[in-house]
Amino acid sequence: MPPRRRGASGFRGVRVRPSGRFTAEIRAGGFRLTLGTYNTPELAARAYDAAAWRFRRPGRDMNFPDVESLEEAEFLAPPPCLVDDEDRRRHRQVQRRIAIAERDEQLMRQWRAQFPNDVDNTDAFFANLRAHRRSNRRHRRAVAVFELDNPNTTWADNDPRWDDIWTETTSDDE
Repeated sequence: MPPRRRGASGFRGVRVRPSGRFTAEIRAGGFRLTLGTYNTPELAARAYDAAAWRFRRPGRDMNFPDVESLEEAEFLAPPPCLVDDEDRRRHRQVQRRIAIAERDEQLMRQWRAQFPNDVDNTDAFFANLRAHRRSNRRHRRAVAVFELDNPNTTWADNDPRWDDIWTETTSDDE
């Protein structure tokens, strides 16, 4: 049987992916085992060699014949990418959340285009709400300052309304 051809990557057991990355795979017992995807063909070839050593392949099947033992091949090979069921579940969950968020944004764009008056009314509502809350803060603070200056106050020392004196207000509240 003639020796197997080396692919476009120049290494045995390494394929170039359309993305430009390199996949290492090895055949064993009628099955093709994918060893991972790597950024360089050399890393993929090192992963292939470590797997070939584990399957006790002859030296002629190695990409780097200078490696003399399984330990050395595993030392030179990149660490395997271990993906378990929890990683897959988390990835699916994140993808679902992203899809929901994208759909929400799309629906909001459609709603804004279809009902511009609702957008204006919503903006006006929240502007009025902010103004009302600012007014309430200013009023509570003025009452607390008045009670502080009044010697005949009816407020107890531990009354939480004293905290309104230190209520933060912005310069546009004054």
